[in-house]
Amino acid sequence: MRHVWLLAVAQALAACGSGVFVLAGGLLGTGLAPRESLATLPVSLLVIGIAAAALPAGALMRRVGRRAAFVGSALGGTGALLGAGAAVAADSFAGFCAAAFALGFTLAFVQQYRFAAVELAPPGRAGRAVSTVMIGTLVAAWAGPALAVACRDLWPEHPWAGSFVVVALLNVAAAAVLRVLPLAPPSGPVAEGPARPFAVVAADPRYRVAVLGGVSAFAVMSFLMTATPISMHVLHGHDLAATAWVIQSHLLAMYLPALASGWFVERLGAIRMMHAGAWAMAGCVAIAAIGGHEVAHYWWALVLLGVGWNFLFVGSTTLLTTTYRPAERFAAQSANDFAVFGSQAIASLAAGALVHRLGWEQLNLAAAPLLALLLLALVLASRRHAEA
Repeated sequence: MRHVWLLAVAQALAACGSGVFVLAGGLLGTGLAPRESLATLPVSLLVIGIAAAALPAGALMRRVGRRAAFVGSALGGTGALLGAGAAVAADSFAGFCAAAFALGFTLAFVQQYRFAAVELAPPGRAGRAVSTVMIGTLVAAWAGPALAVACRDLWPEHPWAGSFVVVALLNVAAAAVLRVLPLAPPSGPVAEGPARPFAVVAADPRYRVAVLGGVSAFAVMSFLMTATPISMHVLHGHDLAATAWVIQSHLLAMYLPALASGWFVERLGAIRMMHAGAWAMAGCVAIAAIGGHEVAHYWWALVLLGVGWNFLFVGSTTLLTTTYRPAERFAAQSANDFAVFGSQAIASLAAGALVHRLGWEQLNLAAAPLLALLLLALVLASRRHAEA
């Protein structure tokens, strides 16, 4: 597992840029955007960039191998972050949006680190490999915003520009770590065996359940998390400190279980792990639908949402890796990520408008049908597994 831990280090370094954008993107967007309604566009374009790059990332890795693609994307992330800093210095909203999309494009490769970790892990340790890489994301979720705040005034005339420059250097360090990892070069069909048409892979019920689990995890999480600050602060008058505490608790709940979720998935199995995640998310919806708007209601709902996301993400990723042959992995993985991050982009873009239109309770209930569909699919998958 030593190489998996090195990959987690690379994840921690390469993912810091997204934390800076999440923290500073809306604030900078408010000052740079020509209209207030466009303030969150840079953060949305970051997610859209991840979705847009999912399929090209798989094709590139199939052609040049994981190592070359990962190193190149880390250096590309350096360029995107430097471009963001330059855009802030030039007061260019268009340039800042372009940098956000470009960084999202490189982060699609970072999302593939979890699959590389499975390939580097010993047999039977897929779930632990995925959760280990997520520990790197936990570090990045803390270190990225902390570095951004600490370096905010390095360039006093242009606040936050220095933050992007400093975090850009972390991507160079990530490239150095990735360069020494024994990631396999591209292999020919003889080495990997025959590949079936993707339609055959996608027809496997286990593959469909794994993709549905990932889509549900990211779409529901993004939908409700994006709407939470608006509901708490704008619609129901909670102060920024309380709102920030709820979001910080949610982020900890998303990534802190990674310390144990690999152990859980090895003992419970991927489908039971996904069951636990789906029910945790259903608990979030139930608490929110009660109708309370106290800080405690939001806190419990968002903590359950974070834990549910973690369990669903680890479980669905682990299940996905059992559904394809080696020669099919890039097509299967990139199609999954396109569905997952495409749904996340749609959910994040829709959340702001819908929470104003529907209100907090109805917004949460709108997520219930997707969770119900997932739970039904998991029940059917469990029955098929028991009959096999």
